[in-house]
This record gives sequence, C-alpha cells and structure tokens, in this order.
Amino acid sequence: MTGALFDLTFWLAAPFWALMILAPGWSWTRRLIGSPWIIAPPLACYAVLAAAGFGELWRVVSRPDLGALQAFLGSPAGAAAIWAHLIAFDLFVGRWIYRDARERGVHHALLAPILVLTILLSPFGLLAYLLVRAASATPRRLGARERHDRHAAP
Repeated sequence: MTGALFDLTFWLAAPFWALMILAPGWSWTRRLIGSPWIIAPPLACYAVLAAAGFGELWRVVSRPDLGALQAFLGSPAGAAAIWAHLIAFDLFVGRWIYRDARERGVHHALLAPILVLTILLSPFGLLAYLLVRAASATPRRLGARERHDRHAAP
C-alpha cells in the first residue's frame, strides 16, 4: 500500500500543475485552481500514510532530532509520507503563485518556468516568484473589501 500511495500522490497533483502551466487562461483552469480543495487528494494520501505510522511520525515531529528524522525518512513509510506532504504543500504554493500572478498581471512566459521550478524545488520557486513579484510591484487600487479591512484593523 505504501508504494501505491507514493505513486498515486504525484498523479493526483499533476493534472492541476499541467493546467496552471499549459492552459493558464482556460476557464476550467481558473475555476479548478480557484478552489483550495485541489490539494485534498494528495492530503488524503498523506493522511493515510501518516495514520499508518503516526506513533513514529509524532515522535519525530514533537521532539526534533536529526538522527530520528533521518531514520524515519529512510523508511518506506517515512519517505512516502514526506513525499505526500511535499506534493500537497508544493501544490498549495503553486496554486497561490498562479492566482497571485494572474491577479497582478505577471506574464505567463515568466510564470511558467517559475511554476516548473516550484514543482521540482518549491522553496526556490517560491523565492523566484517573490522576487518577480517584488520587482514588478505596482500600486494597485484597493477594492472595497481591502479598504474595509484596512480601516477596521486596530
């Protein structure tokens, strides 16, 4: 079961990545990626994998120790669980990047390689996007909700 969930996790996320990269303007892409629930399938794999070895997982995360973490990740259950964790959170980050870039008008020719980098090495992809975002930041008009939130803040 561990091997099957390991394999399945990637394939549950891959269609969403393909839509963001290959069909960014398609109405179905915007509709699907608009939902945070797209990360639910990889999270379900993580939940099953984490539940199966919860005692060991809890020991590793509640008392961080490099040796214990190394041993856990060196096991099939640990490697599969961390893989599902990474796939789910990478997709969450990629979803945020895609949506934020569309809102800010970042050209897709610049965004697509960042999304690919996010799939492979998400911290570098996120950093690259944040740099692009900072470099292309332009003042934008606040919407009614943002104006309300700013004035309601203490």
